[in-house]
Amino acid sequence: MSGESRNPRRNLSRALTRIANADVSETLAQQGALPTGNLPRIGITGAPGAGKSSLIARLANLRKRADRKVAVLAIDPSSPVSQGSILGDRIRMDAIADDPDIFIRSIPSRRAHDGLADNTADLLNAMEGHGFGEIILETVGVGQAEYTIRTLVDTVVLILVPHSGDAIQAMKAGILEMADIYVVNKADLPGAELMAAEIEQVADHQSADGWTPPVIMTSRDDPNGFAALDEAITNHAAWRADHKDVATARHARARYQAQGLISRRIDEVLEAADADFLDQEPGALFDAIVARLRR
Repeated sequence: MSGESRNPRRNLSRALTRIANADVSETLAQQGALPTGNLPRIGITGAPGAGKSSLIARLANLRKRADRKVAVLAIDPSSPVSQGSILGDRIRMDAIADDPDIFIRSIPSRRAHDGLADNTADLLNAMEGHGFGEIILETVGVGQAEYTIRTLVDTVVLILVPHSGDAIQAMKAGILEMADIYVVNKADLPGAELMAAEIEQVADHQSADGWTPPVIMTSRDDPNGFAALDEAITNHAAWRADHKDVATARHARARYQAQGLISRRIDEVLEAADADFLDQEPGALFDAIVARLRR
């Protein structure tokens, strides 16, 4: 038996690398049938500095079971100039990096601006069928308009920290209102109780079919908060199993994937365009772009 076949993690890592680096034509060539396993997905999102990666390290340890391995897909921000990424989540998740029951992979966001990466849908699909019990997806730090993660996961956990009450007001029309679970992280800091109370007021207006988003407080030295978060995720999964419209969720993910492919292909066309191509009047330029999309 070859070394590669004895190391399924290495095989998966290489497959994810190919998907992450693929252009649109390569992505389409690599795609097979959509996965049917419906592996549960937990999305962790929040502003930069909220402590998402450290929280995920604690959460993954709790979510793994004797019969369940956990995969973590972390999206790291890319430089708008070089498109390079520090991929620092592997550093912040050092405590679980060698755990055989937890698989961690960081992917650069590249040109994506929705807190995810160019090929996130394909990456998540590729992680089906590798023995994982669920996937945790960490976004880049997000703001008011960047809540695409709602489409790709089953449970959205929004992480906030004290002293960002003004951010709550700015986010009420966007990401704050799409969370299934709220977490006030670094809850040992002043202002945490007040923030939790403010979020609870928002959550009270978001009850849907019997689910009211819980507000959980976590801090580095208090294991009870992380245990409460673990329980809340399990409870939401059970609730969602009875309320999820499978067809609607599937169609939303297919639409997101198609839109992403089209957007990336337009970027490829424009990046390859010369000055004469771009000097056309808008209508002609539009038609010329459409004509090149399938080349």
